[in-house]
Amino acid sequence: MEKAVEQAVGRVIEAMRDNLGEPLTIDDMARTAMFSKFHFSRIFQRVTGVSPGRFLSAMRLHEAKRLLVSTSLSVTDISHRVGYNSVGTFSSRFRNSVGVPPSTYRQLGGFTHRGLADQRRRPPRQSSAVVSGRVDAAVADGHGLIFVGLFAEPVPQGQPVRSTVLHRPGEYTLEDVPPGTWYLLAHSLAANVEDAVRGAFDDTRTLCVGHMGPIQVRPDTATVTADLSLRPIEALDPSVVNALLGIQAVALTVGAA
Repeated sequence: MEKAVEQAVGRVIEAMRDNLGEPLTIDDMARTAMFSKFHFSRIFQRVTGVSPGRFLSAMRLHEAKRLLVSTSLSVTDISHRVGYNSVGTFSSRFRNSVGVPPSTYRQLGGFTHRGLADQRRRPPRQSSAVVSGRVDAAVADGHGLIFVGLFAEPVPQGQPVRSTVLHRPGEYTLEDVPPGTWYLLAHSLAANVEDAVRGAFDDTRTLCVGHMGPIQVRPDTATVTADLSLRPIEALDPSVVNALLGIQAVALTVGAA
């Protein structure tokens, strides 16, 4: 039964990918999965970790990022291609997720220039914790740098609350983590900026990821241990690269230090 459920969810994800510019309702997705609407929403969240709507939104934003850095299409044309009838709504959601408007993201070449470097200069909070652990990988070589970050949501949009970069699989430490509910993501990065940009949007290149959550950090929490294993990204994973391209320039700078 579990295999049949995963196949049903996989059919829906493929339909999302093929119809990003079209309006897709929960009813449409449930028919594709051949489940009732209410049962479908539950199984989709159980398999992927996020709701169908959030998954589709992440895919649309990822495609919008790809089009912004790889084509000369106008922002209006891109918004329509990824399913938004209003360019204003698209721009607002893009900015809320990424941190900059679509036009600025294009001007910056896909890098938002925030994140890791700024976090290292933040003063400690009165109530904070340390999240640490180990990132393992089935294959030790070929990962380049490894980004590790904490996000506020299962789909890692926007900037991480805390993050670091490893030169290879091994121990990591995230200090000064504020109280809250966080989701941990590890992601392999290419070893240079050009490959990072190309690899983030090229489905033919193998991306390795690991994620865990929710992780609860309470005001009285001192330390949290969370280990991750890197594995090739799969179709059932949310578009985890949404959050990554915007911080890769900083990540690569920190990693080279």
